[in-house]
Amino acid sequence: FKKALEQAIASLQERERLVMSLYYKEELNLLETGEEMGVSESRVCQIHSQALIRLKARMADWYQ
Repeated sequence: FKKALEQAIASLQERERLVMSLYYKEELNLLETGEEMGVSESRVCQIHSQALIRLKARMADWYQ
């Protein structure tokens, strides 16, 4: 599962990977992540949501 998740994250677009890294690995909140990326908190939320949708689709075999 871990390897599949790593591959799914690696296949995300660059901005989506950055959001995931800052939010989950660096443990920044959405506002801090936006400041780091130079975008608004709401834009970070949109990018994060899109990344989760993509990850969920790519990991579908693991939770069926």
